[in-house]
Amino acid sequence: MKLIWATRGRAWGNRFLLDGGFADPLPEYDRAFSNAGDDAELWLASVDRAALRFPDPEGRTDRAGRPIRHEFVVFAPELREISSVATGISLIWNQPAVAASFADIWNLPKPPLLR
Repeated sequence: MKLIWATRGRAWGNRFLLDGGFADPLPEYDRAFSNAGDDAELWLASVDRAALRFPDPEGRTDRAGRPIRHEFVVFAPELREISSVATGISLIWNQPAVAASFADIWNLPKPPLLR
């Protein structure tokens, strides 16, 4: 599964946790989210990528009490299987490499290295 994942932890700020195989994921992320607005939940698809945003399903917050948001850039073939935030959460978040990984790292004092 090819994904770019941006989020923050309890004590560390916004970081890319998955780079989608790009040396620099920021241009791809910016392309997907450029017209996304600031809605807490978002599914915005184009021909070759989509922006998926949702609040942490476990209700986790940073140390200031702000809800943690997860933002993903989704590429084919998963892109074709998602039609809403709900199906995006089901397909993307529920992958063990995502939900279980975040459960292990969100409370660390420093962010993990990019994967």
